[in-house]
Amino acid sequence: MKLNIGETIKHLRKERDITQDELADILGVSSQSVSRWECGMCYPDMELLPVLSDFFGVTVDTLLGVNEKIEQSKVDQYLKRFQKEINCGRIYDCIAIAREGVAEYPNNYALLNKLMYALFLSGDSDGNIPEWKENMEKYDAEITALGERIMKYCPDQNIRLEATARLAFNHCEMGRKEIGKAVYETLPSAEFSKENQMWWGLNEDEKLPFARERIRKGYDLLTAGLYSLINYRLLPDVELIQACEKRRKLDKLIYGNKIEHNYWGNARLCCNCAAAFARLGKCNDAIDQLKIAVKYANDFDNRPDETVISSLLLGETTIKKMDYETADTRPLTEIMRDKWLSSSSFDDLRNTDEFREIISFLS
Repeated sequence: MKLNIGETIKHLRKERDITQDELADILGVSSQSVSRWECGMCYPDMELLPVLSDFFGVTVDTLLGVNEKIEQSKVDQYLKRFQKEINCGRIYDCIAIAREGVAEYPNNYALLNKLMYALFLSGDSDGNIPEWKENMEKYDAEITALGERIMKYCPDQNIRLEATARLAFNHCEMGRKEIGKAVYETLPSAEFSKENQMWWGLNEDEKLPFARERIRKGYDLLTAGLYSLINYRLLPDVELIQACEKRRKLDKLIYGNKIEHNYWGNARLCCNCAAAFARLGKCNDAIDQLKIAVKYANDFDNRPDETVISSLLLGETTIKKMDYETADTRPLTEIMRDKWLSSSSFDDLRNTDEFREIISFLS
Protein backbone atom coordinates (compact mmCIF):
# COMPACT_ATOMS: atom_id res chain seq x y z
CA MET A 1 0.00 0.00 0.00
CA LYS A 2 1.37 3.39 -0.96
CA LEU A 3 1.62 5.75 1.99
CA ASN A 4 0.47 9.35 1.52
CA ILE A 5 2.50 10.71 4.40
CA GLY A 6 4.34 13.26 2.23
CA GLU A 7 1.11 14.76 0.92
CA THR A 8 -0.31 14.79 4.45
CA ILE A 9 2.76 16.57 5.87
CA LYS A 10 2.60 19.14 3.09
CA HIS A 11 -1.11 19.76 3.68
CA LEU A 12 -0.71 20.06 7.46
CA ARG A 13 2.35 22.30 7.12
CA LYS A 14 0.55 24.70 4.81
CA GLU A 15 -2.45 24.68 7.11
CA ARG A 16 -0.16 25.80 9.93
CA ASP A 17 1.30 28.41 7.54
CA ILE A 18 4.91 27.37 8.15
CA THR A 19 7.73 26.84 5.66
CA GLN A 20 9.73 23.69 5.04
CA ASP A 21 12.70 25.36 6.72
CA GLU A 22 10.65 26.14 9.84
CA LEU A 23 9.34 22.58 10.08
CA ALA A 24 12.87 21.24 9.59
CA ASP A 25 14.14 23.39 12.47
CA ILE A 26 11.36 22.17 14.75
CA LEU A 27 12.13 18.53 13.94
CA GLY A 28 15.92 18.90 13.91
CA VAL A 29 16.33 17.73 10.32
CA SER A 30 17.41 19.40 7.10
CA SER A 31 14.97 21.31 4.90
CA GLN A 32 16.03 18.97 2.07
CA SER A 33 14.65 16.05 4.10
CA VAL A 34 11.28 17.75 4.46
CA SER A 35 11.27 18.51 0.74
CA ARG A 36 11.99 14.87 -0.13
CA TRP A 37 9.18 13.68 2.16
CA GLU A 38 6.68 16.00 0.52
CA CYS A 39 7.78 14.98 -2.97
CA GLY A 40 7.30 11.32 -2.07
CA MET A 41 10.97 10.47 -2.59
CA CYS A 42 11.29 8.98 0.91
CA TYR A 43 9.56 8.74 4.29
CA PRO A 44 10.46 10.29 7.67
CA ASP A 45 12.30 8.04 10.11
CA MET A 46 9.94 6.01 12.30
CA GLU A 47 11.00 7.81 15.50
CA LEU A 48 9.85 11.11 13.98
CA LEU A 49 6.26 9.94 13.44
CA PRO A 50 5.11 10.55 17.06
CA VAL A 51 6.80 13.96 17.02
CA LEU A 52 5.10 14.91 13.75
CA SER A 53 1.69 13.64 14.86
CA ASP A 54 1.97 15.48 18.18
CA PHE A 55 3.04 18.72 16.49
CA PHE A 56 0.20 18.67 13.96
CA GLY A 57 -2.38 17.37 16.45
CA VAL A 58 -3.29 14.25 14.47
CA THR A 59 -2.93 10.52 15.04
CA VAL A 60 -0.05 8.60 13.51
CA ASP A 61 -2.58 6.68 11.40
CA THR A 62 -3.91 9.94 10.01
CA LEU A 63 -0.35 11.08 9.34
CA LEU A 64 0.30 7.89 7.39
CA GLY A 65 -2.90 8.35 5.45
CA VAL A 66 -3.92 4.72 5.78
CA ASN A 67 -7.16 5.15 7.74
CA GLU A 68 -9.23 7.31 5.43
CA LYS A 69 -12.12 4.85 5.20
CA ILE A 70 -12.24 4.40 8.96
CA GLU A 71 -12.10 8.15 9.50
CA GLN A 72 -14.87 8.79 6.98
CA SER A 73 -17.06 6.15 8.61
CA LYS A 74 -16.59 7.74 12.05
CA VAL A 75 -17.10 11.24 10.66
CA ASP A 76 -20.34 10.10 9.05
CA GLN A 77 -21.49 8.83 12.44
CA TYR A 78 -20.74 12.20 14.01
CA LEU A 79 -22.62 13.99 11.21
CA LYS A 80 -25.61 11.67 11.60
CA ARG A 81 -25.75 12.32 15.34
CA PHE A 82 -25.40 16.07 14.70
CA GLN A 83 -28.29 16.04 12.21
CA LYS A 84 -30.52 14.17 14.64
CA GLU A 85 -29.99 16.80 17.34
CA ILE A 86 -30.31 19.85 15.08
CA ASN A 87 -33.55 18.42 13.73
CA CYS A 88 -34.92 18.82 17.28
CA GLY A 89 -33.29 22.19 17.97
CA ARG A 90 -30.89 20.84 20.60
CA ILE A 91 -28.05 23.19 19.70
CA TYR A 92 -25.87 22.60 22.76
CA ASP A 93 -25.90 18.87 22.02
CA CYS A 94 -24.85 19.75 18.46
CA ILE A 95 -21.93 21.78 19.79
CA ALA A 96 -20.86 18.90 22.05
CA ILE A 97 -21.02 16.37 19.20
CA ALA A 98 -19.07 18.63 16.84
CA ARG A 99 -16.41 19.30 19.50
CA GLU A 100 -16.11 15.56 20.17
CA GLY A 101 -15.61 14.91 16.47
CA VAL A 102 -13.09 17.73 16.03
CA ALA A 103 -11.14 16.48 19.04
CA GLU A 104 -10.77 13.12 17.31
CA TYR A 105 -10.29 14.53 13.80
CA PRO A 106 -8.96 18.09 14.21
CA ASN A 107 -8.40 18.58 10.48
CA ASN A 108 -11.74 17.32 9.19
CA TYR A 109 -13.44 20.29 7.59
CA ALA A 110 -16.93 18.76 7.55
CA LEU A 111 -16.79 18.59 11.36
CA LEU A 112 -15.15 22.00 11.70
CA ASN A 113 -17.92 23.46 9.54
CA LYS A 114 -20.62 21.83 11.68
CA LEU A 115 -18.99 23.20 14.83
CA MET A 116 -18.98 26.69 13.32
CA TYR A 117 -22.65 26.26 12.33
CA ALA A 118 -23.75 25.11 15.80
CA LEU A 119 -21.86 27.93 17.54
CA PHE A 120 -23.50 30.41 15.19
CA LEU A 121 -26.99 28.98 15.80
CA SER A 122 -26.51 29.21 19.57
CA GLY A 123 -26.72 32.98 19.04
CA ASP A 124 -29.90 32.82 16.95
CA SER A 125 -32.49 35.23 18.31
CA ASP A 126 -35.21 33.37 16.38
CA GLY A 127 -34.79 30.20 18.44
CA ASN A 128 -35.69 29.62 22.08
CA ILE A 129 -32.22 29.93 23.58
CA PRO A 130 -32.53 32.44 26.46
CA GLU A 131 -28.82 33.30 26.49
CA TRP A 132 -28.51 33.83 22.72
CA LYS A 133 -27.04 37.33 23.13
CA GLU A 134 -24.36 36.06 25.49
CA ASN A 135 -23.57 33.25 23.05
CA MET A 136 -23.08 35.74 20.21
CA GLU A 137 -20.34 37.46 22.21
CA LYS A 138 -18.98 34.25 23.71
CA TYR A 139 -18.46 32.44 20.42
CA ASP A 140 -17.75 35.35 18.07
CA ALA A 141 -13.97 34.90 18.02
CA GLU A 142 -14.21 31.12 17.62
CA ILE A 143 -16.74 31.39 14.78
CA THR A 144 -14.47 33.90 13.04
CA ALA A 145 -11.37 31.73 13.50
CA LEU A 146 -13.14 28.63 12.21
CA GLY A 147 -14.57 30.48 9.22
CA GLU A 148 -11.22 31.98 8.26
CA ARG A 149 -9.50 28.62 8.61
CA ILE A 150 -12.06 26.86 6.42
CA MET A 151 -11.95 29.68 3.85
CA LYS A 152 -8.18 29.48 3.60
CA TYR A 153 -7.50 25.77 3.70
CA CYS A 154 -10.59 23.65 3.00
CA PRO A 155 -10.25 21.76 -0.31
CA ASP A 156 -14.01 21.07 -0.53
CA GLN A 157 -15.53 23.99 -2.43
CA ASN A 158 -19.07 23.49 -1.09
CA ILE A 159 -17.95 23.48 2.54
CA ARG A 160 -15.66 26.44 1.90
CA LEU A 161 -18.41 28.56 0.32
CA GLU A 162 -20.92 27.65 3.03
CA ALA A 163 -18.48 28.67 5.75
CA THR A 164 -17.59 31.86 3.87
CA ALA A 165 -21.25 32.94 3.71
CA ARG A 166 -21.72 32.15 7.41
CA LEU A 167 -18.56 34.05 8.34
CA ALA A 168 -19.85 37.11 6.47
CA PHE A 169 -23.24 36.76 8.17
CA ASN A 170 -21.58 36.57 11.59
CA HIS A 171 -19.57 39.73 10.93
CA CYS A 172 -22.79 41.54 9.97
CA GLU A 173 -24.64 40.24 13.03
CA MET A 174 -21.82 41.48 15.26
CA GLY A 175 -21.98 44.98 13.78
CA ARG A 176 -19.02 44.57 11.40
CA LYS A 177 -21.05 45.08 8.24
CA GLU A 178 -18.19 46.45 6.15
CA ILE A 179 -16.07 43.39 6.92
CA GLY A 180 -19.03 41.12 6.29
CA LYS A 181 -19.75 42.80 2.97
CA ALA A 182 -16.12 42.36 1.93
CA VAL A 183 -16.32 38.64 2.73
CA TYR A 184 -19.58 38.34 0.78
CA GLU A 185 -17.81 39.95 -2.19
CA THR A 186 -15.45 36.96 -2.35
CA LEU A 187 -18.35 34.60 -3.14
CA PRO A 188 -18.83 33.71 -6.82
CA SER A 189 -21.48 35.44 -8.87
CA ALA A 190 -24.66 33.49 -9.62
CA GLU A 191 -24.10 34.34 -13.28
CA PHE A 192 -21.11 32.01 -13.38
CA SER A 193 -22.49 29.25 -11.18
CA LYS A 194 -22.61 25.69 -12.47
CA GLU A 195 -26.41 25.95 -12.72
CA ASN A 196 -26.02 28.72 -15.30
CA GLN A 197 -23.04 27.34 -17.17
CA MET A 198 -23.02 23.54 -17.20
CA TRP A 199 -25.87 22.89 -19.67
CA TRP A 200 -23.57 22.64 -22.70
CA GLY A 201 -21.47 19.96 -21.05
CA LEU A 202 -24.35 17.62 -20.28
CA ASN A 203 -25.23 14.36 -21.94
CA GLU A 204 -28.81 13.91 -23.13
CA ASP A 205 -29.81 11.72 -20.19
CA GLU A 206 -28.52 14.35 -17.77
CA LYS A 207 -30.50 17.30 -19.11
CA LEU A 208 -33.94 16.61 -17.62
CA PRO A 209 -32.76 16.10 -14.00
CA PHE A 210 -30.42 19.08 -14.39
CA ALA A 211 -33.23 21.34 -15.66
CA ARG A 212 -35.51 20.25 -12.83
CA GLU A 213 -32.81 20.85 -10.23
CA ARG A 214 -32.24 24.30 -11.73
CA ILE A 215 -35.97 25.05 -11.42
CA ARG A 216 -35.94 23.84 -7.80
CA LYS A 217 -33.05 26.11 -6.87
CA GLY A 218 -34.69 29.01 -8.68
CA TYR A 219 -37.88 28.33 -6.73
CA ASP A 220 -35.90 28.28 -3.48
CA LEU A 221 -34.37 31.67 -4.33
CA LEU A 222 -37.77 33.17 -5.20
CA THR A 223 -39.42 31.87 -2.03
CA ALA A 224 -36.52 33.16 0.09
CA GLY A 225 -36.87 36.58 -1.52
CA LEU A 226 -40.63 36.61 -0.96
CA TYR A 227 -40.15 35.48 2.64
CA SER A 228 -37.84 38.47 3.27
CA LEU A 229 -40.27 40.82 1.56
CA ILE A 230 -43.23 39.61 3.62
CA ASN A 231 -41.66 38.72 6.97
CA TYR A 232 -39.74 41.99 7.28
CA ARG A 233 -42.75 44.06 6.11
CA LEU A 234 -40.91 45.81 3.29
CA LEU A 235 -44.21 46.76 1.62
CA PRO A 236 -47.46 48.39 2.78
CA ASP A 237 -49.95 45.91 4.23
CA VAL A 238 -52.22 45.89 1.17
CA GLU A 239 -49.26 44.99 -1.01
CA LEU A 240 -48.00 42.45 1.54
CA ILE A 241 -51.29 40.59 1.21
CA GLN A 242 -50.86 40.64 -2.56
CA ALA A 243 -47.31 39.30 -2.14
CA CYS A 244 -48.66 36.44 0.02
CA GLU A 245 -51.10 35.56 -2.74
CA LYS A 246 -48.33 35.63 -5.33
CA ARG A 247 -46.33 33.25 -3.14
CA ARG A 248 -49.27 30.84 -3.14
CA LYS A 249 -49.57 31.12 -6.90
CA LEU A 250 -45.86 30.38 -7.19
CA ASP A 251 -46.39 27.17 -5.21
CA LYS A 252 -49.24 26.18 -7.51
CA LEU A 253 -47.06 26.91 -10.54
CA ILE A 254 -44.30 24.65 -9.23
CA TYR A 255 -46.31 21.90 -7.56
CA GLY A 256 -49.65 22.08 -9.37
CA ASN A 257 -52.42 21.32 -6.91
CA LYS A 258 -50.09 19.28 -4.70
CA ILE A 259 -48.98 22.13 -2.46
CA GLU A 260 -50.21 20.67 0.80
CA HIS A 261 -46.77 19.31 1.66
CA ASN A 262 -45.61 19.73 5.22
CA TYR A 263 -43.41 22.83 5.07
CA TRP A 264 -43.13 25.15 8.08
CA GLY A 265 -43.17 28.20 5.81
CA ASN A 266 -46.80 27.53 4.88
CA ALA A 267 -47.89 28.28 8.45
CA ARG A 268 -45.57 31.30 8.65
CA LEU A 269 -46.94 32.72 5.40
CA CYS A 270 -50.55 32.49 6.64
CA CYS A 271 -49.62 34.13 9.95
CA ASN A 272 -47.93 37.01 8.15
CA CYS A 273 -50.94 37.41 5.88
CA ALA A 274 -53.28 37.33 8.89
CA ALA A 275 -51.20 40.00 10.63
CA ALA A 276 -51.48 42.28 7.59
CA PHE A 277 -55.26 41.77 7.47
CA ALA A 278 -55.51 42.49 11.21
CA ARG A 279 -53.53 45.72 10.90
CA LEU A 280 -55.96 46.79 8.18
CA GLY A 281 -58.90 46.05 10.47
CA LYS A 282 -60.09 43.07 8.39
CA CYS A 283 -60.58 40.78 11.37
CA ASN A 284 -62.61 38.06 9.64
CA ASP A 285 -59.99 37.66 6.92
CA ALA A 286 -57.28 37.54 9.58
CA ILE A 287 -59.08 34.78 11.50
CA ASP A 288 -59.56 32.78 8.30
CA GLN A 289 -55.83 32.92 7.60
CA LEU A 290 -54.99 31.92 11.17
CA LYS A 291 -57.25 28.87 10.95
CA ILE A 292 -55.35 27.76 7.85
CA ALA A 293 -52.05 28.47 9.63
CA VAL A 294 -53.12 26.26 12.55
CA LYS A 295 -53.74 23.37 10.17
CA TYR A 296 -50.37 23.84 8.48
CA ALA A 297 -48.53 24.03 11.83
CA ASN A 298 -50.27 20.92 13.15
CA ASP A 299 -49.56 19.04 9.92
CA PHE A 300 -45.90 20.04 10.13
CA ASP A 301 -45.57 18.79 13.71
CA ASN A 302 -47.11 15.45 12.72
CA ARG A 303 -45.39 15.02 9.37
CA PRO A 304 -44.09 11.57 8.39
CA ASP A 305 -40.40 10.72 8.25
CA GLU A 306 -40.50 11.09 4.46
CA THR A 307 -42.90 12.78 2.06
CA VAL A 308 -42.70 12.13 -1.68
CA ILE A 309 -44.13 14.83 -3.96
CA SER A 310 -44.43 14.56 -7.73
CA SER A 311 -44.84 17.52 -10.07
CA LEU A 312 -44.36 18.25 -13.75
CA LEU A 313 -41.62 20.83 -13.20
CA LEU A 314 -39.69 19.18 -10.35
CA GLY A 315 -40.31 15.53 -11.00
CA GLU A 316 -40.31 13.43 -7.84
CA THR A 317 -39.06 15.13 -4.70
CA THR A 318 -38.49 13.45 -1.35
CA ILE A 319 -38.78 15.68 1.71
CA LYS A 320 -37.17 14.10 4.78
CA LYS A 321 -38.23 15.03 8.29
CA MET A 322 -34.65 14.66 9.50
CA ASP A 323 -33.38 17.32 7.07
CA TYR A 324 -35.21 20.10 8.94
CA GLU A 325 -32.79 22.23 10.98
CA THR A 326 -33.74 24.62 13.77
CA ALA A 327 -32.45 26.41 16.86
CA ASP A 328 -35.83 25.98 18.57
CA THR A 329 -36.79 22.87 20.55
CA ARG A 330 -40.51 23.70 20.54
CA PRO A 331 -43.08 22.21 18.13
CA LEU A 332 -44.29 24.62 15.47
CA THR A 333 -47.76 24.94 17.04
CA GLU A 334 -46.11 26.18 20.24
CA ILE A 335 -43.91 28.62 18.33
CA MET A 336 -46.99 29.94 16.53
CA ARG A 337 -48.89 30.36 19.81
CA ASP A 338 -46.10 31.89 21.92
CA LYS A 339 -44.19 33.86 19.31
CA TRP A 340 -45.98 34.62 16.08
CA LEU A 341 -49.38 35.28 17.65
CA SER A 342 -47.85 37.40 20.40
CA SER A 343 -47.31 40.16 17.83
CA SER A 344 -49.07 43.45 18.57
CA SER A 345 -50.66 43.11 15.14
CA PHE A 346 -53.19 40.75 16.74
CA ASP A 347 -54.07 42.92 19.75
CA ASP A 348 -57.51 43.81 18.37
CA LEU A 349 -58.32 40.10 17.98
CA ARG A 350 -57.21 38.80 21.37
CA ASN A 351 -60.52 39.14 23.14
CA THR A 352 -62.57 37.53 20.37
CA ASP A 353 -63.92 34.01 20.77
CA GLU A 354 -62.37 32.96 17.45
CA PHE A 355 -58.87 34.02 18.51
CA ARG A 356 -59.21 32.34 21.91
CA GLU A 357 -60.33 29.17 20.17
CA ILE A 358 -57.23 29.25 17.97
CA ILE A 359 -54.96 29.73 21.00
CA SER A 360 -56.76 26.89 22.77
CA PHE A 361 -56.23 24.53 19.85
CA LEU A 362 -52.54 25.40 19.67
CA SER A 363 -52.23 24.65 23.38
